[in-house]
Amino acid sequence: MSRSGTTTRDRARGAASSRDGAAPRPARRTGGAARARPRRRDTPRARRRRWFLHAGVAAAVLGLLAWLLLGSPVLAVHSVQVDGAATLTDAEVVEVAGIAEGTPLLRVDVDAARARVARLPQVASVEVTRGWPRSVVVTVVERMPVAVVDQAGTRSLVDADGVLFDTVTGDPPAGVVPLDVTSPGPDDRATRAALGALTALPDDVRASVAAASARTPEDVRLTLTDGTTVLWGSADDAGGKAAVLVALLGQLHAGALDPAGTIDVSAPSAVVLR
Repeated sequence: MSRSGTTTRDRARGAASSRDGAAPRPARRTGGAARARPRRRDTPRARRRRWFLHAGVAAAVLGLLAWLLLGSPVLAVHSVQVDGAATLTDAEVVEVAGIAEGTPLLRVDVDAARARVARLPQVASVEVTRGWPRSVVVTVVERMPVAVVDQAGTRSLVDADGVLFDTVTGDPPAGVVPLDVTSPGPDDRATRAALGALTALPDDVRASVAAASARTPEDVRLTLTDGTTVLWGSADDAGGKAAVLVALLGQLHAGALDPAGTIDVSAPSAVVLR
């Protein structure tokens, strides 16, 4: 054996290969490296299959969502909450709203419920909203009585807009003034003029008004609890008339002015006491 580690036969074979022009065959790798996987061909059939798969998943998700919103008890009405009711009870508002427990929230017709509650005479305005995930909220603003009118023995409360919205049999609420007008209602100018006078007064002064009347829109009169008559006149400059009247009453109570049975503030710049 040669010292180079090859035999005479090996050297002879290598020389023969060189003469024949053939490249030596690379050594075969026997260890470790994994063969690369062949790439899949993106055929139209494969693309259609993927599209149908994605479409099926999307349809399933949409179906589940639709069921949760429209048919599932998970997102259904569990309670109806009423906010703002004072003279009305929560039960009255809930009954009129007509929202059945168990109705899927998305199926609740909030506009129809709002219209039904708005028909209650005591309601000035109302909002109906969905309270996700399981409630409906009905927020009402009730009419505030300013005066009470008597029509053929029926006494009705009147709000600042002239709307007759409730009847009373006993004493009216505190601060509500008996009003004498021929045709009480929101379209009556005399009613609106008298109510404008009452609402222009501060609460403490209005509490000292025993009665109000308006035979015409230009002839509003107030009667105070001590018997003093206030000639208010028309609805013009209600704020100015109220400010003058408050100042005069303060001076009368302080003794700075002689007592007067009539205070005429129909022209605030030329007040007359007599």
